[in-house]
Amino acid sequence: MCHCLACQQRTGSVFAALASFAAPYKIFGKATEYVHAGDQGARFKFRFCPVCGSTVFHTEEGHEGSVSVAVGAFADPSFPAPRVSVYECRRHSWVRLPPGTTAFDKDPD
Repeated sequence: MCHCLACQQRTGSVFAALASFAAPYKIFGKATEYVHAGDQGARFKFRFCPVCGSTVFHTEEGHEGSVSVAVGAFADPSFPAPRVSVYECRRHSWVRLPPGTTAFDKDPD
């Protein structure tokens, strides 16, 4: 989960729910791209469906060995709960984390 203000604005929600995967992974199909600089200077390349505009996945420049996919893109209510939460300093007070979630005040990188 990411509670940074950029993710809140991008998703239109109070946090982004993401599933991260290490390489090797394969990307195919068309996507609209948007690059955004995070609070600590990292640059993220977000990919959106060019038809409906839904966020599908993103990568971080310089860390192409992993990809983060929007959990909603799986359309699977049984998808596992998040295990990590970043930008706790921006989490809305009424949002409760799943038990056992590792939380960071900002991004640990």
